[in-house]
Amino acid sequence: MNIQNPQGSSAEDRISFDRRELGQILGLYGRMVAAGEWRDYGISMLRDRAVFSVFRRAAEHPLYRIEKTPRLRLRQGMYAVIGLDGRVLKRGHELPQVLRVLERKLIRAIED
Repeated sequence: MNIQNPQGSSAEDRISFDRRELGQILGLYGRMVAAGEWRDYGISMLRDRAVFSVFRRAAEHPLYRIEKTPRLRLRQGMYAVIGLDGRVLKRGHELPQVLRVLERKLIRAIED
């Protein structure tokens, strides 16, 4: 696990996940680790978004990024799951709904 804080930014001007959001994300993360799909994660708190990145191995690009971008909350929704290739897999206003795209991958991993 690594947490990034860009130098020069104070806690007030960073976006972060709240306790409830982290609980939902870490619940999914734990199930995916138990299924052998994920192995590591990183959290970045930036000025315009918070990012939870999921890795299969620590030394590679993230498989998925779960992003919270509050400025999009009145448009497409502030939560998004982004794939390895940069495509938005799901975007929405409710985090559990957005995480369902990854839950389906968990079900497939258990069935295999």
